[in-house]
Amino acid sequence: MKMIQKLIICGLLLSSTQSVFAARGDDDLRDLRQSGIAADEWQLIRNDNRHNIMQYVKRDLGKTLRSFKIEYEVDGTLDTISRVSFDFPNYKRWYYQIKEAKVLKKVSDREFYYYQIHQAPATLPDRDVVLHATIQPYSVKTGYAMMTLESIPDFIPLKPPLVRMVAENMTVKWIKIGKNRWKNISEGYIDPNGGAPDWAINFVQRQAPYQTVLGLQRMIQSSTYAESKEVPLFSYGDAYEN
Repeated sequence: MKMIQKLIICGLLLSSTQSVFAARGDDDLRDLRQSGIAADEWQLIRNDNRHNIMQYVKRDLGKTLRSFKIEYEVDGTLDTISRVSFDFPNYKRWYYQIKEAKVLKKVSDREFYYYQIHQAPATLPDRDVVLHATIQPYSVKTGYAMMTLESIPDFIPLKPPLVRMVAENMTVKWIKIGKNRWKNISEGYIDPNGGAPDWAINFVQRQAPYQTVLGLQRMIQSSTYAESKEVPLFSYGDAYEN
């Protein structure tokens, strides 16, 4: 009898969790259906003045899932940002629902492949992804550094029960806006694969970029990275003014 009660309670908890996520997903869908919001047009869904974060989504023509964009600002050096960004073993400390992250192959200081496992919402299998990263170093002429990520689903064999993501493609641009002051503009498109329900996709797409940025901002201010003398693993290389 106790076992049956536990199973019932567990089922109720999962059901209520899914209902919360589904409700938030429905909110997202209502946002996108607002009159005047055209396909292929960015829509602001979050404006966090306290943390200088603005988050957008859009319905791309010819795609079934939404793209995202997030803009925010941080104080710190580019070296500090780089140390945090490429410290893969510590992604679990700040990156939204990351269970594992590691480099698979380093081609050069400007190109590498890495692997991530994402914890999925309740009742769904976790996802994994292989990303091909290329870096455009900062230069005074351009005023920014940029990293491009492209999913390579068949780079390594599948690892059931994990579901291999079809896409986690994005550009991450760091723009110098002052002395030790940087603005980030990140845009991307994510396809989790495996027939994930709309409520889960909508919830993750709304929460993941925002929560990840909050974590990144916190880590950049950490003395572990800000005061480190270690040369970043993937140095941006070009000289720049702080």
